[in-house]
Amino acid sequence: MDAVRLSALSASLAGTGLLDVTRAFGGALHRSVTRRTAVDLLLVGTDRYEPWHLAAHLGEEAVCAGIDGLTPVLLRHRVPERAPAHLAHGLHRLAGAGRGATVLVVAPDEPGGALLERVDDARRGGATVLALDSGDHELGALAHERLAVPVAGEGPFDLVQHLVSAAAASAPPRRGVRARLARLAEQLAAPPVLRW
Repeated sequence: MDAVRLSALSASLAGTGLLDVTRAFGGALHRSVTRRTAVDLLLVGTDRYEPWHLAAHLGEEAVCAGIDGLTPVLLRHRVPERAPAHLAHGLHRLAGAGRGATVLVVAPDEPGGALLERVDDARRGGATVLALDSGDHELGALAHERLAVPVAGEGPFDLVQHLVSAAAASAPPRRGVRARLARLAEQLAAPPVLRW
């Protein structure tokens, strides 16, 4: 989706609350992949749904925004024998996900016990778990941050994935005392304004 269509879509959703929750979720993803200790963004779907769409958008946004950590490693439930190297990562990668790793689970349908166990292992190893799902209770309990899309199916998930990938590429607004001090330092360091 190009920037013009994304902007029009955002304008049409203003006031629905969907933009706020996707921005918050995208901000959590942004913070997770840009922190000093960040290593990998592991993107995984369910047995029936591989999040190709989100992987492509995150990759594009990573290049445009210059955020290397936003480029995902797509994990697949079944890796074909002759899959190219960048598409040959199986669920076993979750076992090695530890501190600094971010696991993003996209589940428009039931995630299944095997996936939940591996995500739990990654969380116990120190990985940050984010979930974009249709409201699965067990996955929600494992996630540090979650965006539940109330209507299952690919249509709403496609829309939300566009919004999340765009939000993840944007720097979240700074808040708190540090943010105010940073703004003050920027103002003091700025060249004087010439009034004439």
